[in-house]
Amino acid sequence: MTDKLHKTKGIVLRSVKYGETSLVVTLLTELFGVQSYLVNGVRVSTKKGTGKAVLFQPAAMLDLVVYHNELKHLNRIKEFKWAHLYKNIFNDVPKNAVALYIIELLTKCLKQPETNPELFHFAEDVLLHLDESGGTVQANLPLFFAMHLPFHFGFRITDNYSKQNCFLDLQEGSFVNIIPNHPYFLEEKQADVTALLLKVMQPEELEHILLNHDFRRHLLQRYEDYYRLHVHDFTSLKTLPVLSEVLS
Repeated sequence: MTDKLHKTKGIVLRSVKYGETSLVVTLLTELFGVQSYLVNGVRVSTKKGTGKAVLFQPAAMLDLVVYHNELKHLNRIKEFKWAHLYKNIFNDVPKNAVALYIIELLTKCLKQPETNPELFHFAEDVLLHLDESGGTVQANLPLFFAMHLPFHFGFRITDNYSKQNCFLDLQEGSFVNIIPNHPYFLEEKQADVTALLLKVMQPEELEHILLNHDFRRHLLQRYEDYYRLHVHDFTSLKTLPVLSEVLS
């Protein structure tokens, strides 16, 4: 099978130095799902400025022309440029912390290189809102992303909250009417807020969910438990303590 050229958009998940001047980059692509590429010569600085490696920092959105061969684990990028140059994410510490949390959570859920344009567009839309938003929307975006990302992987929490079904069973992924006989459940305000988050369709609606920092931090920790229960080999999020510190 020969390598064919394709145009696609991509969101950078991570990059690793390779040799003296190159990178191996992992991207969520619109056409092919998660893919790894060898990018030669991008760590070379020129008289005109720094190398092109800056385009491959996590959360960057790129327009790409890539060689694709599904039998290869490592393909090559022929051309790349910014698809969207953020105004704030790379130089605003709180926004960058949220972006890195989003990227890490996304990366830990991606196991196979399956085409999933809906997932790509969801991640793209959340990052674009993050770049433009502030205040309550920005602070609630990690919760929103954590609750809506599972929809794209088949383990979304069932939106069946009611006065009777007021306990969220994290093992079952649904609201129930009695306290489960295990420690993985939410009750009271944590369950209530989760039900509200499940109904949010657009990030702008997060403006109306007013929470304090400690509550958000504890809820994000419980959502990490939910992922650990439903994603094979899910390990602790390195970005979560940083995010909690920055957003305090």
